[in-house]
Amino acid sequence: MKRILVIHTGGTIAMQEDSETGAVSPGRDNPLLIHTEQISKFAQLSIRQPFHLPSPHITISEMLELKNVIDEESQKQHTDGIVITHGTDTLEETAYFLDLTVHSDIPIVVTGAMRSSNEIGSDGLYNYISSIRVACTTEAKGKGVLVVLNDEIHTAMNVTKTHASNVSTFQSPQYGPIGIVTKQAIIFHHQPTYKEKYDIHTLTKNVVLIKAYAGMNSDLLSAINDMKVDGVVIEGLGQGNLPPAAMTGVEKLIHSNIPIVLVSRCFNGIAQDIYSYQGGGKQLKDMGVIFCNGLNGQKARIKLLVALTQTNDIKKLNELFSK
Repeated sequence: MKRILVIHTGGTIAMQEDSETGAVSPGRDNPLLIHTEQISKFAQLSIRQPFHLPSPHITISEMLELKNVIDEESQKQHTDGIVITHGTDTLEETAYFLDLTVHSDIPIVVTGAMRSSNEIGSDGLYNYISSIRVACTTEAKGKGVLVVLNDEIHTAMNVTKTHASNVSTFQSPQYGPIGIVTKQAIIFHHQPTYKEKYDIHTLTKNVVLIKAYAGMNSDLLSAINDMKVDGVVIEGLGQGNLPPAAMTGVEKLIHSNIPIVLVSRCFNGIAQDIYSYQGGGKQLKDMGVIFCNGLNGQKARIKLLVALTQTNDIKKLNELFSK
């Protein structure tokens, strides 16, 4: 029987609904813990709970703490796989951070729930069991951090939350899941072709994320420049463009040697230096803005936080984000 480490971190999967008010909140005890014996037929479980937080409370510090726990446990010969339960709001960011920084090739699966443990149609226990089953498979080894919910297996790099409340919220735009969970089997039908790993021990940088909009000017960018941040990610318009009134703010940030990473705010597609008008991608690229190949804004921020632990050289950051 496979030996699976389960790391509980909190989130809706570990919450309960108040029958009178309908409010969903964390309780003193994680309701998933009562199912440990029931799930023992799938694997031999060991449980750790480094913290118990709703996902909007998760910061880069908790992500680093999780990485350290995984590094510690994955070096032990008795750990065959790891399952992490997590709130869904920031699940994709934690999963991607771990994908970039954990070097072990044992299966690592992150899961959550859209409905709390005592709601009608609760999906938490089912997703939990599905994730343990995936983590037990030989096929999950070496595929990076996986996200398993609603009978689908996604890569951490591509998956994103697409609906505020629907149980099928997690999707991988353009790419789709790499596998499925059935009653009889775990089936992988795609193989990730690219891995990216970084050695990190501390995270001290401050990177902010903003979204471009029609009529955007330089006020917000100038304010960010005054904050002395270490990096900025902008979700640009279309293929990677900004309103012309925002260009003065971009120039200030570049003059201050603050890296700017540009992604598209569009659901599909990537940012490219195509348009040559004022504020267009070509002008931004020529100014030194870094174009990101396919990540959404929140994941580009995670990658920039990690990349800045290695270098703040714009040329090297360009190379890292072009992969």
